[in-house]
Amino acid sequence: EVQLVESGGGSVQAGGSLRLSCAVNGFAVGAVCMAWFRRTPHKEERERVASLDGNGSETYAEFVKGRFTISKDNAKSAMYLQMNELKPEDTSLYYCAADPRGLLCSEYVRRRGATPDMGDWGRGTQVTVSS
Repeated sequence: EVQLVESGGGSVQAGGSLRLSCAVNGFAVGAVCMAWFRRTPHKEERERVASLDGNGSETYAEFVKGRFTISKDNAKSAMYLQMNELKPEDTSLYYCAADPRGLLCSEYVRRRGATPDMGDWGRGTQVTVSS
């Protein structure tokens, strides 16, 4: 059974940092497309923040480039999102997701977002950034 569990969210002031973690059970993280998404207001689709595919290729949304870093640790069966220089507009519920087919790492999802029926998801961890 695939299980993804996020942790590390919290409340910080603008300019601060957080490190999100995603603990994984059920597959080897190194070989699979994995990504961080966040909820968007008034839309079902979740916007992709960063992705890391099975070949080690990283992508970042424009609004986090230079501030966030995605990584995986196969030995610990975990994925991380280091979030620096946080802004109030980064406030959201952040989700960890995995997709052996690779769709969640695709250009299509970068442009259109993803819905919960695509891949496997955690329940999310809340990040709140105050000004």
